[in-house]
Amino acid sequence: MTTTVGHAHPALAPTTLGGLALRNRYAVAPMTRVSAAPDGTPTGEMADYYAEFARGGFGLVFSEGIYPDTAASQGYLNQPGLARDEHVAGWRVVTAGVRAAGGRMIAQLMHAGAISQGNPHQDHTVGPSAVQPRGEMMPAYGGSGPWGAPRELTTAEIDDVVDGFAAAARRAREAGFDGVEVHAANGYLLDQFLTDYTNRRTDSYGGPVAGRIRLTARVVTAVAEAVPELVTGVRLSQTKVNDFTYRWPGGRDDAEVIFAAVAEAGADYLHIASEGRNWLETAKLAGGGTITALAREVTGLPVVANGGMHDLTQAREVLDGGHADLLSLGHGALANPDLPARVAAAEPLAGFDRAMVSPTVTVANARRWRESRQA
Repeated sequence: MTTTVGHAHPALAPTTLGGLALRNRYAVAPMTRVSAAPDGTPTGEMADYYAEFARGGFGLVFSEGIYPDTAASQGYLNQPGLARDEHVAGWRVVTAGVRAAGGRMIAQLMHAGAISQGNPHQDHTVGPSAVQPRGEMMPAYGGSGPWGAPRELTTAEIDDVVDGFAAAARRAREAGFDGVEVHAANGYLLDQFLTDYTNRRTDSYGGPVAGRIRLTARVVTAVAEAVPELVTGVRLSQTKVNDFTYRWPGGRDDAEVIFAAVAEAGADYLHIASEGRNWLETAKLAGGGTITALAREVTGLPVVANGGMHDLTQAREVLDGGHADLLSLGHGALANPDLPARVAAAEPLAGFDRAMVSPTVTVANARRWRESRQA
């Protein structure tokens, strides 16, 4: 399958994100690759993988989710970290390659919480409450069977989580990243606090949405204060890796509270994820409008939209219609690591082949797929 492209697409226009100058509005979405060394250090293969997107013209590259500490944050075996000096050195090679090719790179910091399915540092998971996650572990990321019920975090441990994000943000600065994104989406720990059915706490971190978003806001503030010279963003979603149908129960009202809280906490931008769904499926609000446009309206901040943005007609409508400021691409970028260059040259785009992430989502698997097509 190919997608025909046209000239002068608005996604090719330069822009800024929290003061960070970008050559266009195309960003590579965070995509877990489980391709680091067993100790979490990024590899040379990962450096080549990320640099290829920058060489292909993407203005911004988001890292995959990076675990910030050696306690309970790691979600997958061979997931990269920013918890040790070795991690910093490995990421420094990655960011240097992206920058040399004209791109900019943001580190996404992620605490898996209750849906961790591979953590050599702990033999248990943690969450806002002792509620077993829905669904089952993901084989493509090395897991199988149901998740166990997590242990409820104490308030002192919550403070440790916040401190872990801040420390990892400082390591991200040392590693040469241009910004830090707080991962509060897709069912991971911060999203578990935000989700009503996984958060049954009765303290200040539970109850109404204003309490459930409190931990995310604390982490955003801690990161912004730790690295004031870097861009600080936050990724939010309604859908999850283990629950594609979930929506914030209060709809627009909940969204307004959530967006205002993270903006007040110090976010420079919001990244609204779709988690395996097209933007059109997840963005529409009851009563009209879209969740991404609402985020722009409530906060006055740039918004990154995600979900099917390789579709050039949809991408144009999102940008020209005021629904978002930047576009992040996952599968479209995997199939077309040179997508911005192809769009600029009015060349056709390749369709995504699920074999690129099957049976595992590793960088090596995608490379083998590409090589088989070139043989």
